[in-house]
Amino acid sequence: MKILVLKSSGNRNGSSNTLADAFIRGAKESGHAITEYDVFHADIRPCTGCNACGMSGPCVLKDDYEKELKNLILEADMLVFVMPVYYYNWPTQIKVVVDRFYSFTGELTAMGKKTAMIGAAWDNTDGVFEIVTAYYHKLCDYMDFRDQGVIEGRGCGSASMTRRSPYLQSAYELGRSIKN
Repeated sequence: MKILVLKSSGNRNGSSNTLADAFIRGAKESGHAITEYDVFHADIRPCTGCNACGMSGPCVLKDDYEKELKNLILEADMLVFVMPVYYYNWPTQIKVVVDRFYSFTGELTAMGKKTAMIGAAWDNTDGVFEIVTAYYHKLCDYMDFRDQGVIEGRGCGSASMTRRSPYLQSAYELGRSIKN
């Protein structure tokens, strides 16, 4: 299976990417082909709501999304949304990727892609992922995505904290558990 891992942290060696790397290791061991895409460092502009695409593209914005990311999304069998949690929500860098689904919503929805979400938050309280995970599940419902799992990395404020947490093993096991 082709899995596209969408990393959205500005810190390439930070907590969420540490969890993503564990997921990737597990998924590769299970025989999956992995493509990593760093959305934070790409030139991806937000949807302007101009509706020139008519929800079936192409988008008028000629950035990295339209040049390469859209095709990677369409070619993948599974999308993994990886993010640091900022103020109890998805960071802009990954949310802008989702917002740009607008230009090919029908095509993408018809594909029934598998998805997973991996998040890392400094906070370790029960409510820190409430909105993050609720949004992910609502997105899955709306886009007809098939959720394969969620990692809520609480208390993962630094890469070293993350490496000592149980979430590293959970991310690896999630990667290993993905079936074609």
